[in-house]
Amino acid sequence: MRLTVEGGAGMRLDAFVAEASELSRSAAAKLIEDGEITVNGRPVQKKYVTREGDEIEISLPEPKEYEAVAEDIPLDVVFEDDDIIVINKPSGMVVHPAPGNYTGTLVNALLYHCRDSLSGIGGVLRPGIVHRIDKDTSGLLVVAKCDEAHSSLSEELKYHGIEREYRALVAGGFFEDEGIIDLPIGRHPVDRKRMAVVRDGTAREARTHYKVLERFEGVSYLSLRLETGRTHQIRVHMSHKGHPLLGDPVYQKSKTQFEQKHPSLFDGQALHAIRLSLTHPRTGERMTFESSLPENFERALDILRKKSLG
Repeated sequence: MRLTVEGGAGMRLDAFVAEASELSRSAAAKLIEDGEITVNGRPVQKKYVTREGDEIEISLPEPKEYEAVAEDIPLDVVFEDDDIIVINKPSGMVVHPAPGNYTGTLVNALLYHCRDSLSGIGGVLRPGIVHRIDKDTSGLLVVAKCDEAHSSLSEELKYHGIEREYRALVAGGFFEDEGIIDLPIGRHPVDRKRMAVVRDGTAREARTHYKVLERFEGVSYLSLRLETGRTHQIRVHMSHKGHPLLGDPVYQKSKTQFEQKHPSLFDGQALHAIRLSLTHPRTGERMTFESSLPENFERALDILRKKSLG
């Protein structure tokens, strides 16, 4: 991979490479230390400061073949039969293995719990995975235990037949009690590890339905329903509208007074997948699953409610 410094002069090399590629800053630093990144044909240190016109060459090592392994990790199983399993995922758990997270994921736990009963459509790293929720988002998701179920659920998801409702705490108040955010989402034009509302033709349509459940001082409690399922959709849409999720480490620019006063309540964005409705792939029965809010989410609501009562 080759990069030319145009407009990025004055940045540390590891930071420039991370911003201009799909690499994390730590991965870029490791490649620089290993001599796999050169500037104008010469190896340099990671603290090297880029200059306009620098020619940067990145030699990426051959990717290793990984296969997810079974791990004895407790699961909160909401429903299970021979075709599907519905899980209430805790905040902090990654859904499937990926660079930097090859153990401790939901897939590792599922491989132990389900043994050989998982759909193979997702491959060795994503067996059974039909849809995902972010690492620090908690709540419900369905996993396919056979290929037929996987195909059926994927088709239903594609045509918006799977209904997903979330609860969130966001900054600020709303003039309207409910509405639809219909804005396309794609990769952020500068920070490639983030998503953003973009209108350059590369983005995909994204629609989020919201309803205000309660209003507090500087904070709103929302019900959100996904019509589409883009990466970070709720977080991007709400941030773009000026209502970032409380605790969001990526899309929130500054913390609310409530977060500053109660930091222990937020170990990630205050977002929970509370309700999931789907058509069972074998029986055709319409099924709805619900889960309770996490303890820290409930505590935050209790404090906000007591404060509003004065």
